[in-house]
Amino acid sequence: MGMQRFDVLELTDFACKLFIAAGMAPIRADVVARILIEGDLLGHTTHGLQLLVPYLKSIESGEMALEGDPEVLSAKPVAELWDGKYLVGPWLVDRAFTTASNMAREYGTGTVVIRRCSHIGCLAAYMLPVTQQDFLGLLICSDPANSTVAPHGGTTPVYSPNPVAAGIPTEGDPVVLDISMSTTTNGLCMRSMKAGEKLPHPWLKDSDGNVSNEPSLIFSDPPGSILPLGGIDSGHKGFGLGLLVEALTSGLGGYGRADGVTEWGSSVFVQVQDIKAFGGADPFKRESSWLADACRKSNHEDNDPPVRVPGEAGLARRREALTDGVTLFPGIIDKLIGWGEKFKVSPPSPLN
Repeated sequence: MGMQRFDVLELTDFACKLFIAAGMAPIRADVVARILIEGDLLGHTTHGLQLLVPYLKSIESGEMALEGDPEVLSAKPVAELWDGKYLVGPWLVDRAFTTASNMAREYGTGTVVIRRCSHIGCLAAYMLPVTQQDFLGLLICSDPANSTVAPHGGTTPVYSPNPVAAGIPTEGDPVVLDISMSTTTNGLCMRSMKAGEKLPHPWLKDSDGNVSNEPSLIFSDPPGSILPLGGIDSGHKGFGLGLLVEALTSGLGGYGRADGVTEWGSSVFVQVQDIKAFGGADPFKRESSWLADACRKSNHEDNDPPVRVPGEAGLARRREALTDGVTLFPGIIDKLIGWGEKFKVSPPSPLN
């Protein structure tokens, strides 16, 4: 079956009802469904509704906790540390952005670090509500139970892909970036392996140090590894950035790899800057807009497409999907239909 398009509101309602049927509180289910759909709207199909089934399985197994609230372990006017207790990740991060935004509104900046958070989905999916308030947002995460990326020059996997996302206001669409500090992600490796496909480029190493595009290597015994961002030639840069992510997440959280964590989850860093508290909203957006426009106007080879700034294609795709329906990656809806039958929740009909 090829790509299918679905009405965004109907699909969000379906996902929400599945979570509620699995025992999630409606308010939390609404947030999680919206964040997952947002991933698909922006084109991050490995971190959209593809995650719904793993989330439902995590709820069934008890890995994703549904009851209770995070514990505030440390609180300062512009900085808090939470124990997420493996509660629902997207709901926790959404709540952290609300807390950090309130700090920024009063003090100019706000940071919330969460340890023991369940999976948080697509990082870019959180950025539009932040930038719409004239805030600059940062979202960074690692998974202390996951080791698939090897340090530059090594072959033993030590840390996780460690994505960094940011939302930067401009006079038009924000610049939205979502970049792993590795050459690829665990999600793409898993999807490619299940589909029997190779990765587009040799982004992995086997345990002997040979580069490869075989996605199953990171699941082999002994395991291969994902190369740091920059690959063989410039991987020292991605390695350094990966370590920075570890410091901002598990390091500031005071809980991580040194504790021998084995439970799947995230260490999360959420930060908001109120651009009005620094040089002012208009000067900031004048500068960010000038830079984005200058990048778009950069000369390029005749046969190459024009330069796009981060998030530009995703936001255009999002606008189209809100009007014409969101396209789901093949196979996703089929798996969700099975869960719909289990919970007696009817799936939406495709638009095409």
